[in-house]
Amino acid sequence: MAGKRFDGKVVIITGAGGGIGREYALYFGSEGAKVVVNDLGGDRAGGGKGSDMADKVVAEIKAAGGDAVSNYDSVATREGASGIMWSAINKYGKIDIIINNAGILRDRTLVNMTDGDWNLIMDVHLRGTYLVCQAAARIFKAQETGGRIINTTSLAGLLGNFGQTNYGSAKAGIFGFTRVASIELAKMGVTVNAIAPVALTRLTEDIAMLKGAKKEEIGPQFIVPAVAFLASEAGAGITGQVLGVQSGRIFVYKMAVSEGVTKEPSKGLWTIDEIKDKWDEISANPQAAY
Repeated sequence: MAGKRFDGKVVIITGAGGGIGREYALYFGSEGAKVVVNDLGGDRAGGGKGSDMADKVVAEIKAAGGDAVSNYDSVATREGASGIMWSAINKYGKIDIIINNAGILRDRTLVNMTDGDWNLIMDVHLRGTYLVCQAAARIFKAQETGGRIINTTSLAGLLGNFGQTNYGSAKAGIFGFTRVASIELAKMGVTVNAIAPVALTRLTEDIAMLKGAKKEEIGPQFIVPAVAFLASEAGAGITGQVLGVQSGRIFVYKMAVSEGVTKEPSKGLWTIDEIKDKWDEISANPQAAY
């Protein structure tokens, strides 16, 4: 009888107390992985904390015959990121897969944005991704066994979305972070990819594009296969990629660069009028840069 897909692997999932993170945790637990279920236990705006959300998911995994441990640390602090790693090392002796999923929303238009709304989103999403990835990378380097890191970006960061300058900026930062980290960690045998999911969860239930949607049609369960693929041996040769997942559709986001127009330096600098006249040519025929 064949073993389960992730037998013996140790998986850390941040923000795994509900939504997409919970789906990840239940899947990996059912496929033989030992799961660190991290969740601060707060609301979707980042307020409050508690142990119930993480503990319930751990109980679900164990009830189904899996192995899991709770962690309640915040990804937004260095101490929290270290604590998450410690939970894995102390309980299971190693780490294999990191899924950065923790997130909150504080949507406001630019003119109404407060420093608090901006800073907290940056701390949880961008700083949290940095801190957890750095802590994990140092362990991966010491283990010398390779590993997988899967970050979470967003349509808002890649294409834009009204009322989300803070969230979109953080998620765009995660795109750039993932690209660079994939280059730096390649020599360690660590792949670094990201997903940009669209799914109906507690975080997204009042977003306009999901109005009237049903979980059966675009719920968090649709995101799991893409992440499982990137975490598995089947995805071993893939790094630096951003997978979009929307219901049953999976696709890849790519940075596009137009063919452009060159003016020979010997003919002087471009003028405003020249750029205006050539604009259609300058902006035409975008090509994927990677």
